[in-house]
Amino acid sequence: MDVLIAAGLVAALFIALASGLWIGMALLAVGLIAMELATSRPVGDSMVLTIWGAQSSWTLTALPLFLWMGEILFRTKLSEDMFKGLAPWMNRLPGRLLHVNVIGSTIFAAVSGSSAATCATIGRIALPELRQRGYPESLAVGSLAGAATLGLLIPPSIIMIVYGVAADVSISKLFIAGIVPGIVLASLFMGYIIVWSLFNPSKIPAAEMGMPFMAKLYASRHLIPVVLLIGAVMGSIYTGVATATEAAAIGVLGSLVLATVEGSMSWKTFTEGVGAACRVYCMIGLILAGAAFLTLAMGFVGLPRHLAEFITAQNLSPFALVLALTLFYIVLGCFLDGISMVVLTIGVLLPTVQAAGFDLIWFGVFTVLLVELAQITPPVGLNLFVLQGLTKHPLTYIARTATPMFLMMLVAAVLSYFGQDLILYLPNRM
Repeated sequence: MDVLIAAGLVAALFIALASGLWIGMALLAVGLIAMELATSRPVGDSMVLTIWGAQSSWTLTALPLFLWMGEILFRTKLSEDMFKGLAPWMNRLPGRLLHVNVIGSTIFAAVSGSSAATCATIGRIALPELRQRGYPESLAVGSLAGAATLGLLIPPSIIMIVYGVAADVSISKLFIAGIVPGIVLASLFMGYIIVWSLFNPSKIPAAEMGMPFMAKLYASRHLIPVVLLIGAVMGSIYTGVATATEAAAIGVLGSLVLATVEGSMSWKTFTEGVGAACRVYCMIGLILAGAAFLTLAMGFVGLPRHLAEFITAQNLSPFALVLALTLFYIVLGCFLDGISMVVLTIGVLLPTVQAAGFDLIWFGVFTVLLVELAQITPPVGLNLFVLQGLTKHPLTYIARTATPMFLMMLVAAVLSYFGQDLILYLPNRM
């Protein structure tokens, strides 16, 4: 009977999500139904206590702060300066300025924490420049769609904060663990651009007139502000000077100073940044509240236990379990955004993951890699929507151009299984 109830609730959840109901409200509604069916406890009391516990976490304070930092930088000249600083160094590399998409996204990801913000910010600057210089549109759009997902993996990451709260693990260690996989994934993206360019040399514009080395160094002065900000945020975490939440406050202060020095800060910019961060956090907070209550309700129904028993009964090896989870998240990513995927699944999957002997810090990085795939999978890939707004191309065209980057991310997810010790090397030394 428990299995039938659990299956019915899962079906009800998908129906509620497909109906267009707000995700947080859909989670709360299904949790309410589950509590009524599975327990005689006062549902109202359980809901209030669960939501309060989920929202009052001190660790969660880092989330709105990093969101605010990203919104401030989104309104500065940071991305334009990054293009000026990076472009001279890419001239001799196969693919040339296409690599600015990847490196620019990598750098901005380290001060943003959001895939959509990275995509929009780098896209506004890089795509017009690449189009004007005659670079192939498909590779310019596709490489940006993939590279922008680094906003989820390279710290500070909004998804990592959500996972850390859901799994009750150190967010600081999660941040540090994301550095190496982020660099590897960026290298895979650049490697694909290089190989494609070598096979299609006629489609890449000729190299521009070279600059003397000292001139390149002088152009790189535009990178100094963002490098200093990254150093302040990540350096304070890695050295133990600050927790993730305190580092977020340092990042906000640094971004405010940066925007003021650049002349981008005004009362309008300030209020728009605060308002945008509040709106995004309210959306995420409602999802987290609904997910916490649904997780409690599913525990009473017995869904985590039944799922763990089912997977255990399959006698899957650890690698087979990783492949099964990869397929599961790819399918889920076609219908849900990244945050919803994490909060809906982590509570259910953690017992199974722990039973398989996986480190929860590594599993967090692995989960984020899979959530990144959801950013470029139709019909609800957020980066696809952002790029559609920027380029006016059909969603199907953008998804097709992003397919090679999707495959690179799959390769990175598989490599993460064999490179667990490498991923955990830095966090284990904190």
